[in-house]
Amino acid sequence: MRKPIIAGNWKMFKTVRESILFAQEIKGKAEVGGVESVICAPFTNLPAIVEELKGTSVKVGAQNMHWEDNGAFTGEISGIMLKELGVEYVIIGHSERRAYFAETDGTVNKKVHAAFRHGLTPIVCVGEKLEEREAGRTKDACRVQTLAAFEGLTAEQASRVVIAYEPIWAIGTGKSSTAEDANEVIGYIREQISGVYGRSVAEQVRIQYGGSVKPDNIREFMRQSDIDGALVGGASLEPASYIQLVEGAKKDD
Repeated sequence: MRKPIIAGNWKMFKTVRESILFAQEIKGKAEVGGVESVICAPFTNLPAIVEELKGTSVKVGAQNMHWEDNGAFTGEISGIMLKELGVEYVIIGHSERRAYFAETDGTVNKKVHAAFRHGLTPIVCVGEKLEEREAGRTKDACRVQTLAAFEGLTAEQASRVVIAYEPIWAIGTGKSSTAEDANEVIGYIREQISGVYGRSVAEQVRIQYGGSVKPDNIREFMRQSDIDGALVGGASLEPASYIQLVEGAKKDD
């Protein structure tokens, strides 16, 4: 059985002090058996939150990374730097990165390879725009992004990728896909992985849903057969809300 994963994406929120207070609040509360908890914080907060969460089961992730190990890339952060801090996860290809910072399927793939090179687990974001959804091209968009991200990975690497299916029209809008619709798309994404790596590998890949996930709808998504957790933005910023999300992700026995 795939272990559900709740990853909070703080985006450009929280100072170092605020992140420490958050970590102190969730200790022992966001550590739920059978669920993996991850906090993806801004670069400036990573050392402090890694230190504060030592000895807990809560993992820390970054929100982006460069594909090169070092070089003249002003303002960028490499996998070497993240690994040294104790970071274990990294979000790659979030729609905001694609929309505002010119990320492409090609750069996403290079970053996925760099993540594995440094022992980081990539959380790869895929999802359709509103116009693609309205044109009936949701699955096409997700197929192209998924296969591009996985290009060149070994079967072992592929099995460890976490995918976050985030329909772009649902991010930060208060709108969310229905649980059934999300499960259908996620099942389709899993089929694409199976087509390249086989069913055994595809069944190991954890695929989250993201897009206006909240404590009051997390259980609805988690009841679905192919949804393995959530990548959560706004609802992960308050400790109580984040704890509820982790609790709600526990699969019924």
